[in-house]
Amino acid sequence: MPGEAIPTLPPLLDLLGIAVFALSGALLAARLRQTFVTLAFFALVTGVGGGTVRDLLIGAPVFWVRDPWVAPVCLGIALLAWFTPRRWWEGQLLEWADAAGLAVYAVIGTGKALTYGLPPVPAVLMGVITGCVGGIIRDVLAGRPSILMRPELYVTASALAASLCALGEMLALPRELAWTVAALAGFGLRGWAIRSGLALPAYGRDKG
Repeated sequence: MPGEAIPTLPPLLDLLGIAVFALSGALLAARLRQTFVTLAFFALVTGVGGGTVRDLLIGAPVFWVRDPWVAPVCLGIALLAWFTPRRWWEGQLLEWADAAGLAVYAVIGTGKALTYGLPPVPAVLMGVITGCVGGIIRDVLAGRPSILMRPELYVTASALAASLCALGEMLALPRELAWTVAALAGFGLRGWAIRSGLALPAYGRDKG
């Protein structure tokens, strides 16, 4: 498996996904009325955080260090957030875009981990990390409860997409089909949560 081609998205689509995550980071820093340097940092860490942690864990070259476009795109997104009115980004548009990025990058992360020889379960976890860790780092730096501490279906949607991707690889299904179905399933679950407030039940058992 390590000799196989590493899964990638078309370059423009890949950069678009990174830009969506970067925008969520930059906008959070803007809402906190931070400096442009902080906006740029939040954009970068949110855009590449999950993929960076994944690559370090699986022993792969960190993807954005070798790509000449990723860091400039994150900087450009920070500039966009800095110079545009916040009202442009209010509402659920960004949430839906983030849902698409979450699902797609969970699949990409899982596929990449599998090509590096990881077993299915760790590969699925790498997919979840790819989709979610950037947002977790963003929230922790901002001092607000992270997505891990909220009951809404976010990590679960990422896990669904990653699991279906791994299952498709195990069954030797055509990659285009398996990846598409996996990403659509993750996006659909996250979209359902956005529209209906679907959430996991919280722990409610009394002690003693």
